[in-house]
Amino acid sequence: MKAKTRIYLIRHGEIAGSEIFRYNGQTDVPLTPKGLDQYHLLAERLKEVQVSACYTSDLTRCVQGAEILTAGRSIPFHAKKELRELSFGDWEGMAFTELAERFPEAWKNRLKGFVEFRAPGGENLLDLRDRVVPEIQEIIARHIGEEVFVIGHGGVNRIILLDAVGAPPSSMFRIEQEYGCLNIIDYYEDGNPVIKLLNG
Repeated sequence: MKAKTRIYLIRHGEIAGSEIFRYNGQTDVPLTPKGLDQYHLLAERLKEVQVSACYTSDLTRCVQGAEILTAGRSIPFHAKKELRELSFGDWEGMAFTELAERFPEAWKNRLKGFVEFRAPGGENLLDLRDRVVPEIQEIIARHIGEEVFVIGHGGVNRIILLDAVGAPPSSMFRIEQEYGCLNIIDYYEDGNPVIKLLNG
């Protein structure tokens, strides 16, 4: 039987200010009480899962989830800057409406070419892919035949899921990733991953 590595890929819980669409990126915004509850619900849902490790973005909204999910388990968690959300550089913290008003030409360029577009001082989706995918491959190689928690962000998780099915970053917004959601991906040694659960 082919050995597989099962990744439980989680998006962080709800964050403060999420009622307004804005680019938080790598800004360390706090979780709401609902966001913390979402992690506790996941911990209960996954309590029987025998994971051997947990990897998380090093931003607080993910690290707090790692603390909750690993509580009572004798497993380490590893906070990795490689799993941070896409950096929006000078645009971080700004609402979509504010950007459209202050930087109309740049905003139009962002909408037309969101894969290649970089906000000043930030990353584009290709940069994000080149940062995140090698990290996931390293995690898989380190945990062949095991099960692992990975806690990331909306953009990070979409890149991982698209890579698993061989789809380009331009398909980013064809995948939903709600706050506190769970995805399950089985990575087989033959190099053909299978998504078992999406945005669950």
